[in-house]
Parts: sequence; C-alpha cells; structure tokens
Amino acid sequence: MSETVRMSVAEIHDLAVQALQSRGCSTAQAQAIADTVTAAERDGARSHGLFRIPFYVKAIDGAGAQPAADPALSDLAPGVVRVDGGMGFAPLALQRGAEPLIERARSQGIAALAVTDVFHIAALWPEVERMTEEGLVAFAFTGAINYVAPAGGTQPLYGTNPMAFGWPREDGAPIVFDQASSAAARGEIQLHKRAGKPIPEGWAVGPDGEPTTDPETALAGAQLPFGGHKGAAIALMVELLAGALIGDLFSYEAGEHDTNGVGAPRGGEFMIAIDPARCAAHGDAARSLARAEELFARVLGQEGTRLPGQRRHEIRARSRDQGVEVAQATVDEIRDLAGI
Repeated sequence: MSETVRMSVAEIHDLAVQALQSRGCSTAQAQAIADTVTAAERDGARSHGLFRIPFYVKAIDGAGAQPAADPALSDLAPGVVRVDGGMGFAPLALQRGAEPLIERARSQGIAALAVTDVFHIAALWPEVERMTEEGLVAFAFTGAINYVAPAGGTQPLYGTNPMAFGWPREDGAPIVFDQASSAAARGEIQLHKRAGKPIPEGWAVGPDGEPTTDPETALAGAQLPFGGHKGAAIALMVELLAGALIGDLFSYEAGEHDTNGVGAPRGGEFMIAIDPARCAAHGDAARSLARAEELFARVLGQEGTRLPGQRRHEIRARSRDQGVEVAQATVDEIRDLAGI
C-alpha cells in the first residue's frame, strides 16, 4: 500500500461529508465542516485538513458535541452580533454570522461577532479570508484546551490560542495569516508523533518541566509560547477576548470539560471586521489599499521575502489542477470511521 494517495478537492470534500454524516451530523453541519477541512487540505495546511475529521467524530462520541445543532443569531448592539452554536461545531456558526458581520461592518465602519458554545477544531484563516473577499479587514481569535505554559512556567494553562488577520487587495491574493501563540500548533506535534519524527527544540517541555524533542513526551507535558513572554502575552489577550469578553470558557476550563481526553476544544471565537472606506479621512478604500501596496512592494523588494498567505495560494492553485497528496493512513482511518 502506498504511503499517500492523490485526491481531487471534490473527493476530499465528499469523504469528509460522508464521514461526518455517518456520525449523525446534519447536512448543514457536515457541509460547513467539510468546507473548512477541504480548504485546509487544498492549501497545504495538513494539520487542519482531513487529519481533523477524527477529532470531530471523537467530540460527537465522547465530548457532548451536538452534530445536528442549529446555530441561533442575535443582535447585541448595532455593531455586535452573537451566534449561539448550541454546542455544535464552529464552522456552521461562523457561516451563520458571516453575512450579518459584513453588513454591520459596512454600516458601522467596524463590527464584532461573538460565536459561543461551540467546539472549535478548525483553523481561523478561512473566516478572515471570507471577510477580505468583501473588501474588509478582519481579525479572529479563539482559545483551545490548556496545553501551553505561561512564560517562565512549566504547567499547561493557556490554549495554543491562535489569532488570524486578513487584509484585502484589489489585485492579487489577500494578506492572511493564522498563527498560534504557542511555538507550534498542537496538530504539528501530533503529526510529528504519527511520522515518528522529533520536534524542534523550544516547542515543549515534558511532565518534568525539562525541554524535550520527543513528541509523545511533549504531548504529555506542556507546549511553550513562541518568543517567551511575547507569545504568552498574546495567549493571555486571546483568553480575554474569546473567553471573558464574550462570556465563554477559558482554555483551562475547556480542559476541565475534556474529561475523556478527546482534544476537541469547547469555547468561543471573537471576530472583528473593519471597512477601510470608513476609517480613513478621505473615505476612499481604494486609496487605503493602494497605500498598503506600497508597503508590500518594499517587502517583496528584498530577496528571499514573501507576503503572508502567498505560499498557501500557490499551493491552492496547484491543488485545483493536480489534486492533493493525502496520507493513506488518514484516508483509511476516515473510511473506517464512516464505515465505507
């Protein structure tokens, strides 16, 4: 049996939908999750691609996730929208909140979306990229399960706590980045374990508090924030925005709820969308975007540089034409889960 199998983007999406519906996901939930999983696989973000499907299944089987939840939308203020996910998964709740967030950002200049009571297993960049497609600047923040020690500590307290940012462009791919406040995403360590490869130094400490390059020891210990106290400060900020501010769980509380060790974070997500045309004195979004292009040109003027998200879009173009190489073990696992 080969180590990888080539699949089209459509085949990846179909496999994800089949697996999720076989475990009771509604069509809407399954399609929304498959959209985000497929986007990650298509763009080379393998740790958030099909690799994540078993986490969704485990959340249904062992963490109380509601696979047929129907998210409910409500207005909290002229520029603030809330979506109660009903203990379903984040992708559908985010889809429900996207259009209202766009509408309010355009009417108010800046708007926020609070997504609560969801299981959040996906990457953040798809939702900020969705905003850039509408000409908006966007941020997204979410917590996780407590895997990361605070700066100077050795015990898990924060989640990997990613944040994402998107900037629209009139010509060319938007500027989009999505990064954990930890030195590495949890999924990257899990992929190293699956591949039998050591992790880089500085990613984690073991249960004894000592640095480790063994992924299994790292998963049993604590991950480290990137850049020491700087990454830890960002992690703290994310805890406040996606936890205290919107009335959802802190990462350590999500860990307490994960009694079966599923590893599917329960919590919330906080998004901000900004209309460039409403922020500049001249009221001209095109002028603001043109100013940004001057900066981008100077970045690219230095040899060896690239803009955030550029590599992902290059991989996306190849995936559409050539398909995607997916680990055979991952495909087999998902087919087993789906009984196909």
